[in-house]
Amino acid sequence: MRKFSPDYLRRTRAGMWDGSREALAPLSLGDRRRILDAGAGTGELARVLDSESPGEVVCLDADPELLGIAHEETGLDAVAGDATRPPFPDDTFDLVVCQALLVNLPDPTAALRAFSELSTDLVAAIEPDNGDVGVDSTVDSEVELEKRVRAAYIEGVATDVSMGDRLVSLFRESGLSKIRTRRYYHRKVTEPPYDEGALAAARRKASGGALEQHERELRKTLSADEYDALRSEWREMGRAVIEAMREGTYRRAEVVPFDVVVGSVDG
Repeated sequence: MRKFSPDYLRRTRAGMWDGSREALAPLSLGDRRRILDAGAGTGELARVLDSESPGEVVCLDADPELLGIAHEETGLDAVAGDATRPPFPDDTFDLVVCQALLVNLPDPTAALRAFSELSTDLVAAIEPDNGDVGVDSTVDSEVELEKRVRAAYIEGVATDVSMGDRLVSLFRESGLSKIRTRRYYHRKVTEPPYDEGALAAARRKASGGALEQHERELRKTLSADEYDALRSEWREMGRAVIEAMREGTYRRAEVVPFDVVVGSVDG
């Protein structure tokens, strides 16, 4: 499984579920007694689950650093463990849910089957469709470059990061029934006045750091010369973004679609 930094998780989840939580309705959070957030990371989803449910929420993650942050910042119980071999007895929870976990696992079906054993009622997954991300920017080169990087990344990554409709099939293969699905759009907008997060993101682009976090995957599909050329273009684009910010003219909108799929353990 790929490893993510706390900063990366915070940046990519910032504002998620702030606008509407209607897509979470099939999870029946108001009726839950005990929920497991599998692959909880730094606890972004766990906070939402805890605020929407009267039940107990438990965080599970294989990364002790992320788990420590989740526990410290949410106050929720946090347990270290592998999502495909969770350290709980069967039927411990009435909802097991994950967010952006299955797309990072080599065998997502193994995780869903494990979740089915843990839950007495529902299993849910909230997974991004990275192949259908939309970006608009006042810096024209940013749109084209992000499209190229995303295509190369999807080709080079070892897991299925754009499951889309396949997620429903995985639920069926795992023995789950009464499957319901909704699509949620996480929209992130950068516009004046720019906060520190937006300024830091621009600096990462100008330094090449935003590209380097995916260097391993990109180099699997790009030659050394192609990667170096892409990195040079990326840094130039980053400098253009910073200049547009200085002028107060920079605006960027990104829409990431998430599929919310819920299945019942018993028929």
